[in-house]
Amino acid sequence: MVRAQVPPLRSLPIPTPRPRAAAAALAALVLLATGCAIPGDSGTDEEPQADTTASDQTTASSPGPTGAAEDATGPTPGGAPDFSDPTDVATDLEAPWSIAFHGRTALVSERDSGRVIALDDSGQTREVTTIDEVAPRGEGGLLGLAVHDDHLYAYYTTASDNRVVRFPLTGSPGDLGVGAPETVLDGIPAAGNHNGGRIAFGPDDMLYVTTGDAGDGSSAQDQDSPAGKILRVTPDGGVPDDNPFADSPVFSLGHRNPQGLDWTDDGTLYASEFGQDTWDELNVIEPGGNYGWPDVEGIGGDDEFIDPVQQWDPADASPSGLAVVGDSVVIANLRGERVWEVPVDDPEQSTDHLAGDHGRLRAVTEAPDGSLWILTNNTDGRGDPAEGDDRILRVPVE
Repeated sequence: MVRAQVPPLRSLPIPTPRPRAAAAALAALVLLATGCAIPGDSGTDEEPQADTTASDQTTASSPGPTGAAEDATGPTPGGAPDFSDPTDVATDLEAPWSIAFHGRTALVSERDSGRVIALDDSGQTREVTTIDEVAPRGEGGLLGLAVHDDHLYAYYTTASDNRVVRFPLTGSPGDLGVGAPETVLDGIPAAGNHNGGRIAFGPDDMLYVTTGDAGDGSSAQDQDSPAGKILRVTPDGGVPDDNPFADSPVFSLGHRNPQGLDWTDDGTLYASEFGQDTWDELNVIEPGGNYGWPDVEGIGGDDEFIDPVQQWDPADASPSGLAVVGDSVVIANLRGERVWEVPVDDPEQSTDHLAGDHGRLRAVTEAPDGSLWILTNNTDGRGDPAEGDDRILRVPVE
C-alpha cells in the first residue's frame, strides 16, 4: 500500500474568550453579505460522474507537497460499518437532502418541495410540514436538518438569502407537527450553487452551520461575511462568549462549499468540502482556522492556512454529508457515487465502498440503533434515478 506524505496539522492558538456579542452585532455581520455578487467560480459542485471504479478499493491520499505543516453522537466503540449488503429503509423519496432524528423518528428534508417528512417503522412517509419560504434554485432549497431540545432546525434558501429557522416540535411519533417558526440566522448569501447547508449540534450544545461562498470566492476570506465559513452560535442564534472572533459567529473561514460535519468522542470536528477543479477535502476544524479558499485548494503547504488531512480528485468524490462511526469518518459522495471511509488514526488512507452501486450519495447519518443510514440523491435532476429512487440505505455497524 502506498502512503502519501500528508503534512501534519498546524495547531492554532485558541483565542481568549471574548465578551458576548449583542444581537445587533450578529445581524450586522450577516446583513453585510446580503446580495453578494457571483463572479468567476460559477461551476456546479454536483455534476454527475458517469464512470466509477471498483468498490472497496483502498487508496492513499492524492499526492501533494510534502514537509508542510443533529445533536452530536460519538462513534460506536470498536464498531465498523459492513457495506457488503445494504438494505432499503425507505424508497421513492423526492430530492432528499438531510436526515435528522427526533428520538427514534427519522425526519428527512426534500430540497425542492420544501417538505419535511417523517418515516415510520415500515419506511412509510408522512408529511410533518412544508416550509413555504423555501425558494429552490440550482443547489439551493431545503437543505440541512437538526433536532435539539424538542426543536427542529432547518437550513434553507429563500428568495433573498440562506437562513436557519427553528420550529418547536409538537405531537408524538406518528403524529408529529411543528409550531411557529423562529429565525436563528439569516442574511447568509445564496446562489444557484455553493450554499453549504449542513447544520449540527456539537458536544458543547452549540449549533454549527456550514455556509458556501455562493460563487464569490473572496467572501471566504472576508471575516465580516458569513459566506464560505463554518459558523458557531447558541441554539437561539446568539454569539458564544468563547467564539474565536469577537462579536462574530465565525468559527472557521476559507471554505468553498463545506457540507459535512461530525465529531469524534474527544471533540475533534471533521468537515468535508467541495473543491473546484483539483481537490476535494476532509478537514479537521480548529477554532479561528483558515482553510485557504480561494488562495489554496487541497494541500498547499502554506503556513498561513491549514491543510486538509485527506484530499481526493473531484471525479472520485464531491463530498457532502459525513458521520463519525467507530474509528472512521464515513463520507457520502455525489459525483464519485461512493462512500469514502477514512480511519481517524491514519487519515492519510481511505477506502471506498458502494462505488457506482446506488448512484449519487448525499448524506450519511448514524441512526439511534447504531447503524449507518445513507441517503441517495438521484432525483434532483443530476442523477440517473433507478426504480424506487431516491432511497435510504441501512448499513449495519458491527
